[in-house]
Amino acid sequence: MSLLLIDIGNTRVKWARLVDGKMSPQQAAANAGWTAADYARRVIGNVWASGGKGIRSAAATVGVDASTTPSVARAVSRSAGAAANIASSRRSAAVDAEVTSARRSAVAASVSNRPQRAADIDVPTGTLAGDRIVVSSVAGDEVNRALTDAAAKAGAPTPEFVASERTAAGITTDYIDPWRLGVDRFVAAIGAHHLSSGQPVCVVNIGTAMTVDLIDGSGRHRGGAIVPGPALMVSSLLDQTNGIRRRAKGGPAGATGMFAKSTRNAIGEGARYAAAGVIDRALEEARILVGTRPLVILSGGGSVDIKPLIRSTCVSLPDLVLHGVAVWAHQSPSTVRRAPATGRPETAGTRQPTTTPTQGRQTSRSEGPQASRKRRPVV
Repeated sequence: MSLLLIDIGNTRVKWARLVDGKMSPQQAAANAGWTAADYARRVIGNVWASGGKGIRSAAATVGVDASTTPSVARAVSRSAGAAANIASSRRSAAVDAEVTSARRSAVAASVSNRPQRAADIDVPTGTLAGDRIVVSSVAGDEVNRALTDAAAKAGAPTPEFVASERTAAGITTDYIDPWRLGVDRFVAAIGAHHLSSGQPVCVVNIGTAMTVDLIDGSGRHRGGAIVPGPALMVSSLLDQTNGIRRRAKGGPAGATGMFAKSTRNAIGEGARYAAAGVIDRALEEARILVGTRPLVILSGGGSVDIKPLIRSTCVSLPDLVLHGVAVWAHQSPSTVRRAPATGRPETAGTRQPTTTPTQGRQTSRSEGPQASRKRRPVV
């Protein structure tokens, strides 16, 4: 059994292969303007041209090596040094005592300075029939159609688009309307809960928007917050003001820090500290709800700049969404529903209140309104 896991965001596409429980390193690319041919060449490749027989060799070329890459959990349990590094990164012995081996796996994968290699995410093998392409996408109809067309042209399995729903893969969301929860947040919650092994976890994704989601130890998604990401904060100030925009151009930048000495740095540092402040406050609120301070997992391209400013202990896991997609795929059987004419894959963002099967694999019972074809940030 092998999976091609794909995470399509607002500006980038990320993907990895999962073969016999081993995940290859995540790959990523900016995908603005990509056609079906681009997705076929860059993401799907030609590994299905011979009925899928080439997928294992293709996975080997991107770093899957069972002899040199033990599972993260086993590596951590065998390495006293890794455990010591994790413990030293904790600011409280009480917090460290609560960390399970699975949580240590997530930390070890993120704190290592070595290039990340394939990780065992503990997805049992031998339980899924055949190869699959499983996708988390917030990019909209046009992009999803291009990916579906690319798979068809490559002779690959029809992509399955994950959709947010009330309960799936160990997660139950408190969202009033589950389909309104961005699918990237939904699968990130699945991945985080799986890695945390029953401990509360706060998932923070920092991109165009910054989202903060809380999942308690039972897998209940308690809700979340959405705020502009740091880059969006900066651009909104520059776009919506005249004086600030004029004063931010040129001149010396000065030292960084909360109290900047130039308008340019005041905007950038203000956005960074604002994002970090939201995260720290969210953790205080989370502790009230769940009775303990949760583990914090950071993902998204903007997390690198914000992590040093967060007062709470946190770890980075750039491929968290792909982990969640893999766990979801293991617990969700593959089903196909087709419509003869539309050629539109169905996702959480494209569904109508009434069920209208469309091309691509239907993966949820959730229903929602028609999404605009215009590519805009979806959270």
